[in-house]
Amino acid sequence: MLIKVGQAPVNSMKDALRPVMTAMVSSELSKHADADVKVSVVSCISELSTITAPEQPYDDGLMKEIFQLTVRAFEELSHSDRCYRKAVNVLKTVADAKTCTCDAVAP
Repeated sequence: MLIKVGQAPVNSMKDALRPVMTAMVSSELSKHADADVKVSVVSCISELSTITAPEQPYDDGLMKEIFQLTVRAFEELSHSDRCYRKAVNVLKTVADAKTCTCDAVAP
């Protein structure tokens, strides 16, 4: 459903998305043992990032954790199950929307 929400939504849509945005970064979901759950979370967050672009949906600390979770989701590309399809969707969303940016890279 998130894919149907356009960029720069009206305030009422932003308000409606807040509980989803909060739930997606909960430890219960982001640190879940099931790879399918983690990839699903990353898929939702990548769509949320597209919706809120060019603004970050979360603070820098959370965005760093999300980036690490996203990279781990790409590991699922080596599988051929549901995780694979979701990981491909995440990769496509990140590539198309250019939601992963970096101002500076520390050595």
